[in-house]
Amino acid sequence: MPAPLPNRSLFWALLSALVSVSLLPAGAPAAPKVNSTNHWAFQPVSSPALPTVQNLAWGRTPVDDFILSRLEKEHLEPSPPAGRATLIRRLSFDLVGLPPPPEEVAVFEQDKRPNAYEILVERLLASPRYGERWGQHWLDVAGYSDSNGYFDADSDRPYAWRYRDYVIRALNDDKPFDQFVREQLAGDELVGYKTGGDITPDILDKLIATH
Repeated sequence: MPAPLPNRSLFWALLSALVSVSLLPAGAPAAPKVNSTNHWAFQPVSSPALPTVQNLAWGRTPVDDFILSRLEKEHLEPSPPAGRATLIRRLSFDLVGLPPPPEEVAVFEQDKRPNAYEILVERLLASPRYGERWGQHWLDVAGYSDSNGYFDADSDRPYAWRYRDYVIRALNDDKPFDQFVREQLAGDELVGYKTGGDITPDILDKLIATH
């Protein structure tokens, strides 16, 4: 089974902040100014104390204690565990944006290994569809388009797909978020490319990132 992919959590923490800001409705109050003192994504990692809960048998992970604590505060009961067919559908839609084929559902329902769910997660994360599914959020924030979008004088951007594919590759390769941003802001400066020189795949990737 592939090793865990540690960079994804940081990438999506920052991406979720970008997406939430970009989707504010027109006329909405301005979001508070984000800086290193007031935004959770920039705080040092810490381990908060686990809340006290009454139903000690329900939780499976420490995160569950926080969920259950809030449910108990609101006098709500946890939902019953989802069946395997529901789990694989939820996970497939979430990670790759598509429903699982019936044969994959049948295989997962019959998989009795204790880590069957973790294996399924890793398999879907390794799918090329993962980058396609989640790359769309970054492309939306970046303003990606295959044309200029003018009503009366629209024109194609015939090579825009190269940037689209770069974003998809970056997610599928689990590229570190800081590297991902630097390449888009200054990829041409990073490679120091001079006209007439040999273009390696690495140079080409960074030039595409800068678009």
